[in-house]
Amino acid sequence: MRCPYCEHEESKVLDSRPVEDGAAIRRRRECLHCGRRFTTYERVDRVPLMVVKRDGRREPFTGEKVLAGLVKAAGKRPVSIDALEALVLEVEREIRNRGEREIPSLEIGEMVMERLRHLDDVAYVRFASEHRRFEDVDTLVEEIETLKARKAREAAGRAQVPLIPLPTGTPEQE
Repeated sequence: MRCPYCEHEESKVLDSRPVEDGAAIRRRRECLHCGRRFTTYERVDRVPLMVVKRDGRREPFTGEKVLAGLVKAAGKRPVSIDALEALVLEVEREIRNRGEREIPSLEIGEMVMERLRHLDDVAYVRFASEHRRFEDVDTLVEEIETLKARKAREAAGRAQVPLIPLPTGTPEQE
């Protein structure tokens, strides 16, 4: 690996660790010529995944672009950047596991919204309004009502799960 400071081609690896949920390896290196340290990343060279836009254009998939949209939608909300990055990695993993080389942007948006809905309702509605291009307030209200109904159904489903009583005390007391 060429040193970014002196261009010498030999360095030694001081530390290696997985990053990006195991999708890459971060290596801390030291140049054998100048002694300066630098970081490199090793990733699998993947077949490019193409996104088919609404107008038929195709462009390479980039998680950074999805993350930028999520950061905008979650602005001033209590959602960590780590949670948003994990969401993007999960969506990208699911897309790549399909084995398809092209995916419509609408499908990506739906996958993102399904996960975002579990993180933050307001960020979900913001993202949905951009992704689904709401024409008017009525469409926005309709989406919010659908979200509220889904949350109520999920809460009712969780409430119906019977709780198994845990034993109290120590085994000797039972």
